[in-house]
Order: sequence, then structure tokens, then C-alpha cells
Amino acid sequence: MNEVSEAAWRQLEKSVAGRVLRPGEPGFDTSSAPFNRRFTRTAPSGVLAVADVADVRRAVEWAREEGVPVVPRGGGHSYAGYSVNTGLVVDTRALNTVTADGSTGLVTAAGGALMADVYAAIEPHGIAFALGNGASVGIAGLALGGGSAATSRRLGLTADALVRTTLVTADGELVTCDAHRNPDLFWACRGGGGGNFGINVSFTFQASPVPDVSTCLLLWDGGDAPAVFAVLQEVMRQAPDELSVRLGVSAADGPDIVVSAVGLHLGPASELRELLAPVLAAARPLRADIADRTFWQAKDYLLHETSGGAFAVRTGFATEPLPPEAVTEVLGLLARRPGSGNPDGCGLALFGWGGAINRVDQADTAFVHRHAQYLVSMDTSWDERDGPAAVAANLRWLADLREAVAPYLAEGSYLNFTDPDLTDWRTAYYGANYPRLVEIKKRVDPDGLFTFDQAVGS
Repeated sequence: MNEVSEAAWRQLEKSVAGRVLRPGEPGFDTSSAPFNRRFTRTAPSGVLAVADVADVRRAVEWAREEGVPVVPRGGGHSYAGYSVNTGLVVDTRALNTVTADGSTGLVTAAGGALMADVYAAIEPHGIAFALGNGASVGIAGLALGGGSAATSRRLGLTADALVRTTLVTADGELVTCDAHRNPDLFWACRGGGGGNFGINVSFTFQASPVPDVSTCLLLWDGGDAPAVFAVLQEVMRQAPDELSVRLGVSAADGPDIVVSAVGLHLGPASELRELLAPVLAAARPLRADIADRTFWQAKDYLLHETSGGAFAVRTGFATEPLPPEAVTEVLGLLARRPGSGNPDGCGLALFGWGGAINRVDQADTAFVHRHAQYLVSMDTSWDERDGPAAVAANLRWLADLREAVAPYLAEGSYLNFTDPDLTDWRTAYYGANYPRLVEIKKRVDPDGLFTFDQAVGS
């Protein structure tokens, strides 16, 4: 990165309506702190908290003129810390306007809108599309990386609902793309990843009416894991599109291993109980909460909460249930976990996929993973106060877990659970779609202004 003079920073500040924040100034840390505390050593030279789209364009032009890497930051939830760099961070959170039209189902969100902003706009109209279950997750990162939700088996991915997006490209131009205008770039924006092709300042999605729903939260002792996994994975595979379940096994403080199933059914609790009857008969839960809710109550019920801190995640896709021997290996590794000061602990989870996700051809959007019945996520966490030995032990443990499960997984990793430790990330994230993404990148950003460790074309 070129050394940027103080005069250049002052020039940027004078040319924008927003605020330029430098290290040590009020607001700098909240605009640049990584969500994953594993990456706290990365800090930008400056942050532009934009006030409008013109500020975004000026930021891109300035970064190009000064030879400074530039990265957009909305929700800032990149698992790999890619929402922060050592150059200029463009904080888009002030661009958070969301409008919804109940008659057409069209929802337009500015590029910095968070899940809380989107939900507030769509709830009065009773419409929805696949959205994240964390209030502070940004719509940009979610949609550009694919975007999976509890409704995805019925409604598809967030990227599948996208009908139009506008972005500032590396030349500072404002480009709108859809199925007819700049269709290649539109294709890339549906699963090609945030920060690769420009800074998206607007998204328009097609939403659908949503009914009242039901939810479940089931907890078992770790000893019930073999029976629960054997039955519930098959339930998940055979279920109608209206049902989505996240099946997990995890451990944190103490010796206990916990099995959990969290689900959403776009139908009444009576149907949900019937669908879950086989697993309820196979192993009696320690806790069973199955209830009717409005869609909006369910959204709050399913809200994901985390203690934060530092973490690492590995992902894969499965086309068949994990066999008993895989579950046994996972349980053995959980029993031998290294532990840490982070109460989030570690574990493995299977998200029910299939349904509408798989009814899109893998070449129709940049998101290539249209074959999976399950998204498999493996994670571990630690506290910033844990020493280097504890961090290394947790990362080795996670690598061992991934290796143990690997024989039962298909190719691929989930881009939105970005994994900075992947060596084959081009194939893992994008598969056969990667060469086309590289061609588009060369056209819209030939000099690689938008770059990071796993940027398309790098």
C-alpha cells in the first residue's frame, strides 16, 4: 500500500459529506473493529463513514488515485475479518433506508441496511425473503455471498430473491444491473461475494407473503446423539420444503455434550409435531418447545446470539446423512476438546438444505452449491485472553474435526461462513463458476482495486 500523506486524508475529508475517521478518533474503533476478534491486529489507516452514495463514489475515486486498498463495511460480520483492511474502510451503515411495496412484493434496501432495518420495513406488509437471523447482519454481505436462512428450503437463497442491484465500480461509476442490464455483473452479484466487484449501494428483492408458522427447540443429552442423528437427518431429508431444521452437537464449559434441534415450519405446530414424531420417539428430549407463532415472533425466537470473541469455522456440504461412524468420531473429538475461555465452545451443526435452493441450476447464479441436502458447519472459539497455545490447540482440534467428517462430505465450502484457512478456496467457494467470475472481475476491476486475501482473481 502506498504511504498516504496527511494532506491527502484532509483532501478526502473536505470532499465528502460524511466523516473521515483516523486511528484514535471517536468512532474509529466501532467502525473498524472486526466481528471476529481473531483479527484484531488488522486496522485501517482511515474510515469514511459515508453520508450518501456520492461519498461512496468519491471514496473509490480517492482510493484509486492514492493507491490505497478499499473495502466496504456494512454489518461487518465477515468471519475472516475481510470487512476491515489496512487501507480505507468505507462504512456504509448510514445508507440504511429500506422500502417495501406490499402489492408487488418488491423490497429495496440501501447497501448499508442491516437485518433489523429490513425486517422493520417488511413486517407491516406480511412479506419476506430469506434473511439472516442476526439483527446486526448486513444485507449486502448476506445477499452477495448467497444467503441461507430457515426459510430457504421454501423461498430459496437471499441471492435468489435479488432482482436488481446498483454498485459503485472501481472507476467510480454507478452501475445498475439486473437480468437485462449488465447481466454478467448481476450474475456475479448473486453469490460471487461482497467486496469483489465494487461497493453495492442498493438491492431490490422479490419477497413473498408469509403465513403464521411454528418453531421447535429440542435438547438432548450427548448420549442420545447417535439415535437423534440417525433419525432426524432422515426427517430433514424427507421433510416438505416448509420445514427447516438445524441439528447440532456442541460442548462448552464442563463435561456435558448437548444435542440440539432448532427449526422453523411454515405451517401449524400440529404439523410440526407430526413431522418430528420419529425423533421424539427415538430419544426423549430434555427440553421440547414446539409452538405456534407469527412469522415475526418466530424471527425473534430464532435470533442467533453469540458471546463473540474469537472463533474459526470450517464448512462443507453433504448429500447424504452423516453415518453412525461419523457421529461417533465427532462425539469422541468433542470429549477431547481443548477448551477455552469463550462460553460459545465448539461443535458441529447440520443445516437442512435442498428444496428451493437446489431447484436453481448451478450455472444460473454465481452461487454454485445447488446439490446439497445439508450444510455442515464446524466451529471452535476462544477468548482474546487465551494464550497462543490455547488458540493453536483449538485450531488443531477444528482441523481434526474437519478431517474426520471430510470422507462424508461433497466438495465445497460456504462463502458466507468465510474460512481464511482454506487453501483451495477458489474451488471450494465457487466450483465451476470461478473462471467466469474472474473474467467479470477483469472487466469491472482490471487493476484489482478491490482486493483481499480471498478476492476473486487474486
